Amino acid sequence: MPRVREILKRVKKLEIKTNKLVEGIISGNYHSVFKGRGIEFSEVREYIPGDDIRAIDWNVTARFNTPYIKEFIEERDLNVYIVFDISASNEFGFRRAKKETGFEIAASIMFSALKNNDNVGLCLFTDHIEKFIKPRKGRKHVLRLLREMIYHKPESKTTDLNRSLTHLSKIIRKRSIIFIISDFISGNFEKPLKFLKNKHDVILIRLSDIREEEIPDIGYVFLEDRETGEQILINTNDEEFREFYRLKNKERREDFIRDMARLNVDVIEVGTGEPFYIPLMKFFRKRKMRIR
Repeated sequence: MPRVREILKRVKKLEIKTNKLVEGIISGNYHSVFKGRGIEFSEVREYIPGDDIRAIDWNVTARFNTPYIKEFIEERDLNVYIVFDISASNEFGFRRAKKETGFEIAASIMFSALKNNDNVGLCLFTDHIEKFIKPRKGRKHVLRLLREMIYHKPESKTTDLNRSLTHLSKIIRKRSIIFIISDFISGNFEKPLKFLKNKHDVILIRLSDIREEEIPDIGYVFLEDRETGEQILINTNDEEFREFYRLKNKERREDFIRDMARLNVDVIEVGTGEPFYIPLMKFFRKRKMRIR
């Protein structure tokens, strides 16, 4: 178990690194995209000329045979959740583990929310939700979340997104912004994701590594599944196998992107070999254009 001093030193280093990015390029974009996006239903009233026709409640209008609109009130504070996959597959990485990139992304979002005066919560999951911390404000709370995220020891190696997201939808009641950070290797989670997305603003951050996309020509090697421990011996000199491996992973990625687009769920793809803030910035710019 790391000493308290070591924990604080690592958290401080992460804070300094990510805060520079938040101050420079992330925070303003985060604010413009998410501030004021939290709304809740207030009441239904009769339509008045000049009202936004997109707010018309067609069910009530049909019932009373006169136009009615829905009124909403803007929530002053947003709830932002970081939902982090701590299963064994995210320990993998050619130069650095996927989870290390995930830590930096999570910290940047947390400090952006802090500057925005939003509440931040944390959920750590494997094949079940291992830790859930309700959203609160303040730097002290954010630093606590970072310590929990970095030094929590997983109870399980495997991933079960279906089970974790199903449970999550039951415990997050207030409309929130939910960032899910994972490699999304575990499939069969579309149904609970759709249910979660219908109530909340859900953004998936997909972590990947170059060695998951393609294998170099390095002779005979053992490949091991980090979650199950299963090993297989392969000959990387075989060009046909390397091409097969590359195409299967490309196909899996394309299927994932297509499925998420069908569900209208935003995906940010981040590779461990690139600065994480570049795809984050592209996402913020794209979403800003979409909500204008």
